[in-house]
Amino acid sequence: MSKSLKWIGIIVVVVLLILVILPFLIPVNKFRPTIEARASDALGRKVQLGNLSLSILGGSLGIDDVSISDDPKFSSSPFLTAKKVKVGVELMPLIFSQQLNVTEISVIEPQVTMLKDPSGRWNFSSIGGSKPASTPTESKPSSGGGGNAANSVSIQKLTLEDGQITLGNTNSQKRTTYQKVNLKATDVATTNNFPVTFSLEGPGGGTMKIDGKVGPVDQRDASFTPQDVKLTINNLDLAKTGFLDPSLGLSGLVDMDAALVSQSGKMSVKGQLKLLKAVLVQGGKPSSVPAVINFDTVYDLAASSGVLNPSTLSIGNAKSNLSGTYKSVGDEFSLDMKINGQNLPATDLESFLPALGINLPSGSKLTAGTLTTNLHVSGPTNKLVTDGNIGLYNGKLSGFDLGQKMSGVAALAGIKTGKDLEIEKLTSNVHMAPTGLRADDLNLVVPSLGTVVGGGTLDSGNNLNFNAVATVSSAIVNNAAGGAMGGLNQVLGAGGSNCKNGGIKVPFQIHGTASDPKFVPDVGGTTAGLLKSELSCAGGGAGNVGSIATGLAGGKAGSTSDVVNQLGGLLGGKKKKP
Repeated sequence: MSKSLKWIGIIVVVVLLILVILPFLIPVNKFRPTIEARASDALGRKVQLGNLSLSILGGSLGIDDVSISDDPKFSSSPFLTAKKVKVGVELMPLIFSQQLNVTEISVIEPQVTMLKDPSGRWNFSSIGGSKPASTPTESKPSSGGGGNAANSVSIQKLTLEDGQITLGNTNSQKRTTYQKVNLKATDVATTNNFPVTFSLEGPGGGTMKIDGKVGPVDQRDASFTPQDVKLTINNLDLAKTGFLDPSLGLSGLVDMDAALVSQSGKMSVKGQLKLLKAVLVQGGKPSSVPAVINFDTVYDLAASSGVLNPSTLSIGNAKSNLSGTYKSVGDEFSLDMKINGQNLPATDLESFLPALGINLPSGSKLTAGTLTTNLHVSGPTNKLVTDGNIGLYNGKLSGFDLGQKMSGVAALAGIKTGKDLEIEKLTSNVHMAPTGLRADDLNLVVPSLGTVVGGGTLDSGNNLNFNAVATVSSAIVNNAAGGAMGGLNQVLGAGGSNCKNGGIKVPFQIHGTASDPKFVPDVGGTTAGLLKSELSCAGGGAGNVGSIATGLAGGKAGSTSDVVNQLGGLLGGKKKKP
């Protein structure tokens, strides 16, 4: 028994010595030209390798300093570099016949640069196509048999571990880098359909994963290679993807689950995209609710453009319809989309308004109403412009006392609107850009007050600059008890049936911020003209004007200018000095 153990020990030692010595006896570097030629032939790019080493225990070749050239039309720098590549080989043919049969390739920490030219063509499009000029037009077969043509390339397993991808355009110096790039593919063949798992991490965190099948490789343009995969994105920071200009302050986190099928240069993608903490205009604040898009789109790879088939945008229970087109232009996508929504519950949309730079007055809340939208979104993604119209109907803004804010108007009519603002109708044409919002043809109908018309802007700093005119209806004026302008109430009451609008117009401005609006009376020449028109409409003439001015001036005779002056004081403005 002891002799048997002794011989076993000797055999083990001998085997170990062979495993240690054998790599030095096999001149693996002689295979460098063969590997370079086969790889160059397969990729259509010049491939350069550093030192080769053999691991018998691992059953692999180690290759240092791997470099794959870029398409010379794009760059003179390498397309891919890697400090280390492991190549799995069949040991028996290598040891006894010095035949190199590759079974597996693992690229460690590769760095890849992917560039797109103005026509939309990528620098990897030519991979697998024509051979580089520096390689022979016909590759010599290896001693292991089998042709070297690209069409015959077959690998049992291909992996990329902990890599880095840099994206950019040839006409721009801006680059975006994605980390932790990993790829695993099995039964890889350029002429076959094979399974692939691919993942990476975004510049600002978040991940993207692709799982499915690709191939066969398109010999004319590798970017047209057929795919049938599932695409999953989690927590990808839009502001750091390189697709948005960081200076504009736009942001959001993206989650997406989609099925992607690409065939003959047409890529169809169907799925759901969720946008969280969105900021869509400069100066906006992250929304507290997500926007969910259920989409169906087809992208033409050759034209770098796509069509968004009828899709939906949902914010809570508020669902709008989406459709339109988009196109890749330089670093950005240019959009031409339509958004149409009818009878949307306003309460569901309230939490998303800050993303559009719209903030409700402090302490207030939308507790009722429906919203309609008919919007056109156009332009590059870093400078999107939205035009169209919106309408709020039968709304209720709880916690906002318009009468207190417009104290001059309320005092004029002798009315109180209460702590909640009932809105019969609010419509406006809108223009939204990254720098702010403009509202034109604003029309507000408040049963307790009358109507307000006007327009203005809300800039990226959330500052208001609106000009408006409130028309207090004759019925409200006549029914008001103890109005501050009793004499004027009587004149309007007597002549109101002859007035076109049946009420008194009071011009004012809105400044401050959306969360704390300031209503400032406008008692300039425009007001004087409006009041004179109103008084004449009411059958006032010079006598009535004088009597009203007398009442406002404390019994002293006055003119229209006196009315305006007194009205300025009533609205909280400074009276003009006589």
